[in-house]
Amino acid sequence: MSQTVDRALSILPLLAEGPANLEQVAGRLGVHKSTALRLLRTLHEHGMVYRQGDQRYRLGARLFALAQQAVENLDVREIAHPHLVELNEKCGHTVHLAVYEENEVLYIDKVESRYPVRMYSRIGKPVAITVAAVAKLLLADLPEAERRALAERLDYPLYTSRSTPNATAFLAELAKVREQGWATDLGGHEESINCVGAPIRGADGRVVAAMSVSAPNVVVTAEELLTLLPSVRRTADAISREYSGHTPQKDQ
Repeated sequence: MSQTVDRALSILPLLAEGPANLEQVAGRLGVHKSTALRLLRTLHEHGMVYRQGDQRYRLGARLFALAQQAVENLDVREIAHPHLVELNEKCGHTVHLAVYEENEVLYIDKVESRYPVRMYSRIGKPVAITVAAVAKLLLADLPEAERRALAERLDYPLYTSRSTPNATAFLAELAKVREQGWATDLGGHEESINCVGAPIRGADGRVVAAMSVSAPNVVVTAEELLTLLPSVRRTADAISREYSGHTPQKDQ
C-alpha cells in the first residue's frame, strides 16, 4: 500500500511540469501502463488530476484548492500579511515570508515590488537554502546538533562568487546570524539581487518564520537596502508580538 501511495504522489510533481499522457507517466514511474492508469483514475476521482480532451493528464483544480486552503490555514501568514503589505508600501520593494518544513525553506507569502523589475519567486517554492536570508534565519535557530547534521548533508551550489561554498562556512554564517538576530543575502543567489531579513518568533522565543525585503541592484544598492534593516526588524517584531501574544523574548 505504501508503494502505491508513493507512486500516486510521484505523479503530481511530474504533472506539475506540464500535461503528460499515460505512456509518459508510466515511463517516469517505471511501471506498466495498466498500473499507471489505475493510479491516474484514482487521482482523477479525487480531483487531483484532470484528463484533457487530448488524453493527456494535468493537475486538477481540487489540488490547487487544497494547497490554497493549507496556505490560508497557516496562522503566521494571516497575521503577518498586513504587516508585510505595510512595509512594502513604505519601501516599495519585494517582501517575502518563509517557513521551514520537511527540510525545506518555503515561501508562504510575497508582496510584489512597486518597481518594474520583479523577482522570480513564488509562494510555495523552496528557496536556495544555503544562501537565502530567510533560510539562514530559520536554520540558525535549530538546535546545534541539528544545525550541524543539516549543514553536513546539504549541497552547496555556487550560484555566484558570493555563494556559501561549504558546510564550515555555512555553520559560521548561521552562528553569526544567531548572534546578531538578522541576516542578509548580498548577491549569493543572484549577483544582482540583495536581501535583508529578520526572524518572527513564537511565544517560546523560537523562530517560527522569517521575513525579508529584496531588491535588485538596478533599483537600490546593497548599502541602501541595508538602511532598511531597522524597519525590517520592527516589522518582524510587530508580527512576533501579534503571533505570540506578548513581546518576543529575543532581539529586544
